[in-house]
Amino acid sequence: MTDAVDGTMDGLEVTACERCPELCASRSRIVNGVGDADAALLFVGEAPGEQEDREGEPFVGRSGDVLTAALRDRGLARQDVRITNCVRCRPPENRDPHVEERENCREYLDREVELVDPELIVTLGKVPGEHLLGRSLAVTKEAGTVHDARVGGRSRRVLVSVHPAATLYDPGQKETFAAALDEAVALAGLDADDGGGGQSRLGEF
Repeated sequence: MTDAVDGTMDGLEVTACERCPELCASRSRIVNGVGDADAALLFVGEAPGEQEDREGEPFVGRSGDVLTAALRDRGLARQDVRITNCVRCRPPENRDPHVEERENCREYLDREVELVDPELIVTLGKVPGEHLLGRSLAVTKEAGTVHDARVGGRSRRVLVSVHPAATLYDPGQKETFAAALDEAVALAGLDADDGGGGQSRLGEF
């Protein structure tokens, strides 16, 4: 897929990459996506934070608890969906990934989307929403809206959502996030009653 010195992707896993010197210096590991490799619903976040970098899995901190609980409430577990990020390496001091860094990692994201081939992509927060839609985004106002965007080689449905962390700092965003998740589950054709193991990860709480 890419030059071995520049970056290597084996299936869904990026195994080596040196495209962003500042991120290479900041990361302790590459954080790849997790979950079902044939998921109907794929969530895209911004970039790994400190805890994600430490554990090697996206959305495992407090915001991850919010997302996991939201999925559980809809009869789903993390392993029933796919969860990934625009950028797979932690930016210094958890800053937003620069546009160039997002573009450097875009090939990997596109390939992951192509392989998973989800019914719906959900962007969690402003950065991934703007990255995939290619425009500025008023994420709170546009949460729950669905757009067509070219991702992974073809046009795909992308649903905008606030970041799960927004619900921790602004309780008013809880309803916005819940409504977006309800819409996502419906559009992806996932019946909450058939969720497939929503209780299987209760040890995380």
